[in-house]
Amino acid sequence: MAIEDATITWIGDDAAAAHFAPDAHRVVDLDGALVTPCFVDAHVHLAQTGLAARGVGLYGVATRDEALDRVARHAVGTDDPIILGFGWDETRWGPGGTITRDEVDRAAPGRPAYLARVDGHSAVVSSALLERAPELTTLAGWSADGRVERDAHHRARVAADRLVGPAMRTTAIRDALRAAAQAGIGCVHEIGAPHLSQLDDFARIEAIRAEEPTPGVVCYWGEPGAYDAAAEHGCRGLAGDLCIDGSIGSRTAAMQEPYADAADRRGHTYLDETQVRDHVVGCTRRGLQAGFHVIGDRAFAAAAAGLRAAAAELGVAAVTGARHRLEHVEMVDGVGIALLADLGVSASVQPAFDAAWGGDDRLYAARLGAQRAGAMNPFAAMAAAGVGLAFGSDSPVTPLAPWAGVRAAVQHRTPAQRLTVTAAFAAHTQGGWRAAGNDSAGWLAAGMPATYAVWDTHDTTGGGLPELHPDVPLPLCTATVIDGVAVYNLEGANL
Repeated sequence: MAIEDATITWIGDDAAAAHFAPDAHRVVDLDGALVTPCFVDAHVHLAQTGLAARGVGLYGVATRDEALDRVARHAVGTDDPIILGFGWDETRWGPGGTITRDEVDRAAPGRPAYLARVDGHSAVVSSALLERAPELTTLAGWSADGRVERDAHHRARVAADRLVGPAMRTTAIRDALRAAAQAGIGCVHEIGAPHLSQLDDFARIEAIRAEEPTPGVVCYWGEPGAYDAAAEHGCRGLAGDLCIDGSIGSRTAAMQEPYADAADRRGHTYLDETQVRDHVVGCTRRGLQAGFHVIGDRAFAAAAAGLRAAAAELGVAAVTGARHRLEHVEMVDGVGIALLADLGVSASVQPAFDAAWGGDDRLYAARLGAQRAGAMNPFAAMAAAGVGLAFGSDSPVTPLAPWAGVRAAVQHRTPAQRLTVTAAFAAHTQGGWRAAGNDSAGWLAAGMPATYAVWDTHDTTGGGLPELHPDVPLPLCTATVIDGVAVYNLEGANL
């Protein structure tokens, strides 16, 4: 591959490359490494990702006692104004349920604490944080044991955010962008919303990118009617985590039928089809992408009805041309898939969710039963119907690990929904660009920007991509280059 002024000028074999070497300013021998387009992560929360790395890591913790012990050790070792924890999953702990406010108070005496469940849609808060947001007790989703869901959770997260100062928040965003670069990611879609982040985060991102080379950032803000804010901050759309419902793990995803393990619960909707229609119409008329967080089948029904109504009002061509998107889209049938294809709506999906919670013996089956769980995340069906797939992590819900996402799609726990390595890789590269409205990025060719990643890898398919067998280590990124500038270079790497 030959590069000049941040542009690829030639790609070919080693024999032909020998003709370029004498005139090259610099020749780099990658010693058989794999070079690919950079990945795009189509659903990231940058500040939360950085804060999760700084806070208490509760991912994969096997017992409640271990989780509380980690909180206690962290509280002793930090003077941060709030104890932040991420990733606990009570389904791993057996009988006993979640940790409680009283237990958190004992682990971190007198400290404001916010400990988020692995799905990010519920949390446990300490008494000290409750003192700073006493209105939590009046909101839907509050529980006296300190568990917060729905409106109470959204408000608790805002209260926690207020204790995170600007400097700490900027550092978290910078750390997350650097982590993305180390993972071979050349662009992230920053998914902001009033209940998740701050509009000022967009200015922080811009300032960081002015100071150092980082992956690109496409900004989304999930707030109805926030057209002026979108224009001011250069947002591609009012989309992302504009939530129609919640999550399956927290039993807040909206279901047509009750949860299998909680017959009195069917989840919750935050928006109805009329609100969906109005948002899609408003964004379409202003040249913005509209989009929503949609997980449960009842939530998808509201999204589908709203999209149909918007198309009836504006015309199919107008809605299709606006290139709207839905996040997660985990429970959609053939009729719904056809609607997405007909209206040009992208599906921003997270294969790592299936790897973590899919299958016959994991969370989705426990919450929903085997039949519903087996129909979730129908990647192959969506791809076959022509729905644009864009892969992402929802970090910090799952890590910034794009090859793991590709492998999860290739090894889908429902075999009929598996993708080929080539199709899954395309969804994590070109698919992310297309979901943001850019059809001319995501591959390597003469005339394209020199945006690529270098990988230490193992066996590959005929097309040069790794086979991604479960027992083979995933590729290791040794360099990430964006527009000819190295944003990451593994120590000792020859670049």
